[in-house]
Amino acid sequence: MKKTIYILFILPLLSFSQNMNNDKLEDIYASVSDSIQGQKGAWQFFVKDIQLVSFTDTEHNRMRIISPIANANTLDGDLIKAALVANFHTALDVKYAVSEGVLWAVFIHPLQELSSNQVKDAVSQVYYANINFGTSFASTSLSFPWIREEVKETEQKKKRSGSKKRKI
Repeated sequence: MKKTIYILFILPLLSFSQNMNNDKLEDIYASVSDSIQGQKGAWQFFVKDIQLVSFTDTEHNRMRIISPIANANTLDGDLIKAALVANFHTALDVKYAVSEGVLWAVFIHPLQELSSNQVKDAVSQVYYANINFGTSFASTSLSFPWIREEVKETEQKKKRSGSKKRKI
């Protein structure tokens, strides 16, 4: 009985709600980017010449950070397959996705539950997923140890073909 009362008393104190909001997001984005523009809930910013965009929906407690990578219609099947495999192994919290004919690096999360460090990490992962598309497809230096041969094969094909810079 004492354990139950203790757990009921302590559990609310261990709540992990971070109360992230648009003001905090804007401050974080300004601190990690080279330039930023926009308004509360919709920002465009650059990290080392890579465009990132963030949108929030405070009514539904959602946010996303996205970065355009390439015109999806110009990508071959091997690259699309490698991106899907990467979503499972090396993209971690970021995913590759297609919308409106553009391939994006995408991070989507409940807004309020984010910590400042998680937002900074998300920006970093979106950035690295963008620049590593077509090579390691990694959003961090981590990857699951059971990475499949499909990713390795695609990397080797791209190296042999001399992968060129993608245009949107």
